Amino acid sequence: MPQTFVFSSMLAPSCSRQGQPSMGECSGGGRSGSGDLVFQDGRLISGSLEALMEHLVPTVDYYPDRTYIFTFLLSSRVFIHPHDLLARVGQICLQQRQQLEADPDQAKLSSLSAKIVQLLKEWTEAFPYDFQEEKAMAELKAIIHCVTQCEEESSTVKKAITQMTQNLLLSLAARSQLQEFWEKLRSPPMDKGPVLKAKPPATQKDILSVCCDPLVLAQQLTHIELERVHSIHPEDLMQILSHRDSLDNCRCRGDQTKTYSLEAYDNWFNCLSMLVATEVCRIVKKKQRTRVVEFFIDVARECFNIGNFNSMMAIISGMNLSPVARLKKTWSKVKTAKFDVLEHHMDPSSNFCNYRTALQGATQRSQMAHSSREKIVIPVFNLFVKDIYFLHKIHTNRLPNGQVNFKKFWELSRQIHDFMMWTQVECPFEKDKKIQSYLLTAPIYSEEALFIASFESEGPENHMEKDSWKTLRTTLLNRA
Repeated sequence: MPQTFVFSSMLAPSCSRQGQPSMGECSGGGRSGSGDLVFQDGRLISGSLEALMEHLVPTVDYYPDRTYIFTFLLSSRVFIHPHDLLARVGQICLQQRQQLEADPDQAKLSSLSAKIVQLLKEWTEAFPYDFQEEKAMAELKAIIHCVTQCEEESSTVKKAITQMTQNLLLSLAARSQLQEFWEKLRSPPMDKGPVLKAKPPATQKDILSVCCDPLVLAQQLTHIELERVHSIHPEDLMQILSHRDSLDNCRCRGDQTKTYSLEAYDNWFNCLSMLVATEVCRIVKKKQRTRVVEFFIDVARECFNIGNFNSMMAIISGMNLSPVARLKKTWSKVKTAKFDVLEHHMDPSSNFCNYRTALQGATQRSQMAHSSREKIVIPVFNLFVKDIYFLHKIHTNRLPNGQVNFKKFWELSRQIHDFMMWTQVECPFEKDKKIQSYLLTAPIYSEEALFIASFESEGPENHMEKDSWKTLRTTLLNRA
């Protein structure tokens, strides 16, 4: 089964959730002077970058549709740095005010100011990390100064600016702390396999001694999934797409930002797979080993019922690793009917058609949910990333006439928005610190140690396995 080593090649070092993005018509009839925008059946499908930027900025009688704001701010980083976009927005805002000041009308000036502040509010809420650089903060302050310099603004506008600034600083501080946390976890893990491979002492815990209820363990896995995926932001996902994108000879902000949250979530999937394999291979007695395999099958099934497809896939991947899959004597004692059903759901044929059908069902359940438990949708993250990456690569950023292919970015935005909505769901299950601590800190075997444990449990059965076992023993002797 697929594992999520995709980010190692995709990511070299280097939202306001209001309204679901769709290809709907922008409200307010659009801006004047936006002749470079192309609409089809009332839907914006392309335009020059300059026209799209002008379409973002409100006027006295126009405010951009919120789905357009989200989509353009998300996709614009493919073409222009956020601080450069802010600078251009500031210039357009200044031009708007200068036009109004030629024939002063306090009501119109106040209306424009309120709309500009609202745009900035939506921007800082949806993409707070765009404002981490000093250049971006300077541009933000310049726009605020432009809004407030000419006359005394209403107390409502002033309060909105103050609240927006405070919330932005809190968001930046929180994310900075999160990045420091991920940075501490980036040191390579020690290979604990050989330490564990000595016959486990009686005091050594295993998963069944910590939790013997598959539903409870599935719920705790869902807790961990939601906590980790909650730290992923829309711009992180766009970084995957634009990291190696040179179509516009422009390095986007993502090249300068380390995506700790993506790496951490990717590592979590792989660690869970290895933990499952470790828990199976470390057991000496076949009867107990069989029980552990069946337990994880039941856990994966409960994850599926909850809507936690990512943990389900990780568990299946762990049991399909060669050191586990080769344990034929163990598998012969396992009631595999449930496992066969799970593998059917995750069958990779026809581009994971069965999984996508199940995901669609979970999505519909979430949309019609009457309880928080029904809202949970945690897709297989690796497949989600591959989907949006494929969409990004098969459609060009620009059309032959040089205009931005905005139809493509509507679809990207829709998929990313759906994902972000799923990440905002609060986990309804009670947190069990003991179980979570075990899942997150239990030592796991390296791939080499897994094979050693597997061969010690069930000896090699063919020439290839015998050669592998001989090579492993020679490696161990040389180390000794």
